[in-house]
Amino acid sequence: MPELGKKGRILNIIDDYNREALCVEPDYSQSGHSVVRCLNQLFQFKGKPEEIRCDNGPEFLSQVFTEYCAKEAISIRYIQPGKPTQNAYIERFNRSYREDVLDAYLFHTLEELQDLSFTWKEDYNANHPHQALNNLSPFMYLEQNQHL
Repeated sequence: MPELGKKGRILNIIDDYNREALCVEPDYSQSGHSVVRCLNQLFQFKGKPEEIRCDNGPEFLSQVFTEYCAKEAISIRYIQPGKPTQNAYIERFNRSYREDVLDAYLFHTLEELQDLSFTWKEDYNANHPHQALNNLSPFMYLEQNQHL
């Protein structure tokens, strides 16, 4: 991962509707504060969701995150521990990210990983077809279904 020998964590957020990668944020750690910061940025451009589905990681159990969601009237749907299939879209996304980025490159700095992650996210949204989306990319699917 970043800085040879240092571990990191990636905050990945996708939209279940069109499988769009909304956030791919590598850092040395993730906290409720980093999740809220990312959500605030997303809401400026995408609007607020009615609910968020997430695992039981400490960043999603934190008081900062739970209070933020309560204040914003966003329901939190936690998956059951040990049941990743309840959040299958993000699990599939994480696998693609791991194979295409984390397993494919050696990173010397966190900035290298952040830059490549941003580029990969843009390419994924524009060019990665999904069978469930009639073999369209997330952006193409959204464009064809905006009227719905």
